[in-house]
Parts: sequence; C-alpha cells; structure tokens
Amino acid sequence: MKPRIVRRNVHKRSGVARRPSLERVLQRTYARLAFAAVSLAAVGVVLVAWTVLRTYTNDNLMLLARSIAYTVEAAVVFNDEAAAEDAIAQIAGNEDIAEVRVTDTQGATFAIWQRPGDGPLTRWVHRLADLPLPGGAVVPVMHNSKVVAMIRVRGRGHQFAIFLAGGIGAVLACLIVILGIGTIIARQMHRDIVEPLRALAEVAHAVRRDRAFSRRVQATPIAELQELGDDFNALLDEFEVWQHSLSEQNATLAHQANHDRLTGLPNRAHFESRLDETLRDARVLGTSVGLLYIDGDRFKEINDTLGHDAGDAVLVAIASRLRQSLRKGDLVARLGGDEFVALLPGLSDEEEAATIADALSETMLEPITLADGTEITTSISIGIAMFPQHAHDVASLLRSADAAMYQVKRDGDRASRLAR
Repeated sequence: MKPRIVRRNVHKRSGVARRPSLERVLQRTYARLAFAAVSLAAVGVVLVAWTVLRTYTNDNLMLLARSIAYTVEAAVVFNDEAAAEDAIAQIAGNEDIAEVRVTDTQGATFAIWQRPGDGPLTRWVHRLADLPLPGGAVVPVMHNSKVVAMIRVRGRGHQFAIFLAGGIGAVLACLIVILGIGTIIARQMHRDIVEPLRALAEVAHAVRRDRAFSRRVQATPIAELQELGDDFNALLDEFEVWQHSLSEQNATLAHQANHDRLTGLPNRAHFESRLDETLRDARVLGTSVGLLYIDGDRFKEINDTLGHDAGDAVLVAIASRLRQSLRKGDLVARLGGDEFVALLPGLSDEEEAATIADALSETMLEPITLADGTEITTSISIGIAMFPQHAHDVASLLRSADAAMYQVKRDGDRASRLAR
C-alpha cells in the first residue's frame, strides 16, 4: 500500500498579535512593583502589630483575670453565685472581654458571664478576629493560700477587629495614593521617555516611507535618549548628503544620456522621443509641426585648416545661436557632426516655417571669434519638412527634411528649401 503523504501548512498566520506600547509596559511594571511593595510592607506591619497586640492582649487578660479573681474570692468562698456574676459584670462590662467563666476545684462551672448584645454576625467577626490572639487567661482564686476556684477569661477580639479593619483600610488607602502617584510618575515617564522615543520612531517612519532625510529628532532631557537622537540625526545627515549626491549623479547621468556632451543640446534619442510625442499631440489637436534639418557649411574645411578645437568652437557657437533664435517651446538638437535639427510645434503653415529658417540663417552672418582671436564666418543649409503635409511619422519626417537639406547643398542658390 502506497503511504499517504500529509502536507502541513507551515506558513505563519498573517495576523500578528498587537504588541503593547512602552507606556503600557511601564504602567504595568510600576503597578506591579507598587502592589508588591505595599503588600510586603503591609504584611510586615501586620506581623509586627499582631505580635505587639498579642502580647498586650495577653498581659491585659492576665491583669483582668487577677482582678476578677481577687474580686470574686469572697463570693466563691461563701458560694454566692449571684454576687460572683455581679462582681464579674462590673469589671468585664467595661473591658474587651467576651466571656468570664469561674469553675470550682472539680471543674464544674460556678459562675459564668458573657457579653450581652452581640448579634451572630458580631460574634462571628469577633471569633474570627480572636483566632490569632491568645486562647485566654487562666488564673486561680486563692483563699488562705489554697486554690478554691479557677478563673478563665476569654478576650472579645474587638481591638484586633478594629486593627484588622484599620489595617485593610490603610493598605487600600496606600494603594490608592501610590496608584495616584504612579499615574503622575507614568505621565512623567511618558513625557520624558515615551514621547521622545515615539518622536524618534515617527522620524524613522517618515524617512523609510517618504525618504524625508531632512527630518530631525528634537532634543530630550534624558542623556541616553539625547545621545541616541544625536546619533540618529548624524546618520540622517549622512543619508541626506548621500541622497543629494545620488540625486546629482542621477541628474548628471540622465542629462548625459539625453544630451550632447559638446554643445549641451538634446541628442538624437531624446529628440526623436520628443518629436514622437509632439506628433501624437498634433494628430489629436489637428495642428501642423515643422521640422528643420540643419547642416553646417565649410565645417570639414574649418577642421582641416584650423584643427578640431576650432571646429568644436564653431559647433558650440552654432548651437548657441540656434537655441537663442528659436521660439519658446521649440526644440533644437544635435544629431551628430555638424548636423542639427529643430522641432517647431504649432505652426500655422509652411510659410511660417520658412520665416523661422531664414531667421536662423541670418544669425550665422556674424563672424565667430575663436579663443586665439581668429574670426570665422560660416553658414548653414536648412531642409524644411511639415507634418502632416510631407510625412506622418518620425522617420519619414526626418528623411523628408534631410532630403530637402541635401537639395539645398546641391543647388547652392539658397539657405533653405521646403521638402517636396
């Protein structure tokens, strides 16, 4: 028989038990410590007081028993039970005594006195309170140096009941006071410990979520928390510098990826992406877009006769003049070598594109001054293509403008020509 494989789910439950806050933990800890301290102190006080009260009660019962024994001596000798009970009542009635029993030498009860007026509940409370106290005092009644009877006095436990109730009340009062003080201390700890930690956590969360490296932890009066905050702020300083440096590097890399290093103009990839977006917008709006394909004249001659540095200076000058002469919203880019291209969105007709091309040609009439003072006069040839009149996509529009530019160079009779 093939054994059956039982697969158990070893994944943890997605629900995570909510952890208590630091403030809650501190409050619980303080409450437990306060309760333990008060309880221990209460037990110690009760034990000491019980020992003292037990000794006092025992001595007091012995003293009362001797007094009663001396008082009832005559009544016992003359066998006057009523006189004995009356004498006992006069002494025991004003003391914390529950019962006085007089027995003869054979152990038989001669007279007994019990405190009247105590209900069942009162007697139960007194008996409960009497448990930790001595069992009573027993003294002999002497006559002519002979024992004629025995006196047994049992305490009422009233004093201990009062002490017990007072002790419980004092303990409860102490607990209330300590809890009140604990609340004040907890608030103090919350202000001095919990709030700074919470503020630090909020800053940490803001840095993690929003990359807010400019946030800082505020000062706190506790030295350890202040040191922690200073270290965290120093770390944020390093992160902020790192982020700023990284942003600059990313911006530099993005610029280098999309712009020509020599002239600073957009490169072919960036220009074609921008041209594609412009054509899409023009299709939606129903407008025309002009494209000028620009090529420098005599650039090879300048490179061969004056050197590459002079050629680079001429290219930079041409790029600057083209950029300054175009309208706001137009874009000029360098495709490579001495080839440039200008994007003219939102044109009304072909004549407007030709006017802009003539203005660009006129900017080249002023000589270009090189670093050594040499002046060079150059010119440009411009091919003009229109969307949607001559082409409907990026590649076709560039080819049309390029073909028009080469026609200008072949003919040599004008600075610009419109594509056919």
